[in-house]
Amino acid sequence: MCGILAVFNSSENPDELRARVVALAKLVRHRGPDWSGVHLQRNTMGNGRRVVNVLAHERLAIVDPEGGAQPLLNETGNVALSVNGEIYNHRQLEESLRREHRFATRSDCEVIVHLYEERGAGFVDDLDGVFAFVLADETTGEVVAARDPIGVVPMYWGRGRDGSVWFASEMKALCDVCPRFEQFPPGHVYAGGELRRYFNPSWITTEEIPAGTPAAEELRAALDAAVVKRLMSDVPFGVLLSGGLDSSLVSSIVARHADRRVEDKMQSPAWWPRVHSFCIGLEGAPDLENARRVAELLGTAHHEYCYTVQEGLDALSDVIYHIETYDVTTVRASTPMYLMARKIKAMGVKMVFTGEGADEVFGGYLYFHKAPNPEELFRETVRKVRKLHHYDCLRANKSMAAWGVEARVPFLDKGFLELAMNIDPALKMSNPSAHRIEKNILRSSFDTPNDPYLPESVLWRQKEQFSDGVGYGWIDGLKSYAESRVSDAMFEAAPHRFPVNTPQTKEAYLYRSIFEEHFPQPAAITAVVVEPSIACSTATALTWEKAWEGMADPSGRAVDSHVAAYTKRR
Repeated sequence: MCGILAVFNSSENPDELRARVVALAKLVRHRGPDWSGVHLQRNTMGNGRRVVNVLAHERLAIVDPEGGAQPLLNETGNVALSVNGEIYNHRQLEESLRREHRFATRSDCEVIVHLYEERGAGFVDDLDGVFAFVLADETTGEVVAARDPIGVVPMYWGRGRDGSVWFASEMKALCDVCPRFEQFPPGHVYAGGELRRYFNPSWITTEEIPAGTPAAEELRAALDAAVVKRLMSDVPFGVLLSGGLDSSLVSSIVARHADRRVEDKMQSPAWWPRVHSFCIGLEGAPDLENARRVAELLGTAHHEYCYTVQEGLDALSDVIYHIETYDVTTVRASTPMYLMARKIKAMGVKMVFTGEGADEVFGGYLYFHKAPNPEELFRETVRKVRKLHHYDCLRANKSMAAWGVEARVPFLDKGFLELAMNIDPALKMSNPSAHRIEKNILRSSFDTPNDPYLPESVLWRQKEQFSDGVGYGWIDGLKSYAESRVSDAMFEAAPHRFPVNTPQTKEAYLYRSIFEEHFPQPAAITAVVVEPSIACSTATALTWEKAWEGMADPSGRAVDSHVAAYTKRR
């Protein structure tokens, strides 16, 4: 993952603005420690007003590390692009462009520049990948910005005091220049001065309940393809292996393909064929034991890190600064991930695969056990997927990017989503009384005894939230620490101190206090979206179970389905 920062149509002095952008770009340099680039344009608006555009880029070099420096330019230098992301279908897109255009790099992102030259802003929906980009055409004055369909890659935008438009990978770069800013919405493109949604799959745009019944082979092939295309890398990579179903499946598929280079259609040996897997937890955590089993089956070079509650507490302020949220679940899960990312960086690994998104797509969270019918389950999965950029995508991206490591998420592949979100939701329903476990259709699709993807004990392991799986003592430790730091009087006054998104627990109060130490701006506070409670990211789901009313603990342990026992259904 890289860091981008750009300002368009500013009336500020060009030299002073450039210097200011360079200084602000340092705030996102952790995302891209490998190289820095800046490009300045001067334009004259239709009313004769002279304006300046500045695009800055902090690069994490994954593809074409020797070239591919940004901002990227077209042949004449009048179109400039700063992008954070990966375009997995760039080879296919380039085929139709090479006759008319000269590619200066092997970067997967340069194709965006030439697509714009051919089609204006209408090309965005053809991109298969994850991205946040800003592009400026010096000849026409056009500005184009877009974010990937789900929001895997972060981007914020706001208005400067002179009416300029600013974009940044993280809000910290905008806090001092934009009185108001917010997340740029996923699946949208800004062009011609207007914002429009370009990502409009049927599962988002209609109320019709899908009826797809994919065969096991079809679901396996779709996830396999999503993983393989993400093997695009010219640097060492690894897998985050928690020992849960989702990260373990991704790790298994990576291990099956890691010996060949996807860049030349698997024709040559991989540069780094040995897969390295990484897991973190408190001493004796359930994730550590299960990850060990998976690593042994897959033959990965496995790295297991134990941390202490005190080490996690010591990192809280840094974690909240990097993830830019005070949401309780996100802070809990981000802290061990942040600590693990530093270890991964120390190993020389720059990119990792992870399993985010599967629980939202397949209704894997434990509260989905209470879904009253398939229709409600489907609508809740859609709501969850559409909110991922506030929670799990934000956590995975920013926790890793804090140390210059990129996280790739195959379960949120556009093609895989088209298949998985159109599955009949009745096939995603859990049934504890019938011993039908959550994500049963996904587990069954990878239940291949003659060629096992995973140990059976992991393939059919019940869901653990990451913040629980790293060790139950972690959440207990956080709660105890919050009790010691937030008095009863302080908590009673919370509605007065925090009238917006008022904390509902002392733990939430603690995180909110730390957040405002870093980001006291009102725009930063309102840019954060928090979960209601019990691991639900929508208030609708709270109506499924009367006992959940008034609960404020977002841990999976708050859901009684967590203690249910399952046997494998053949």
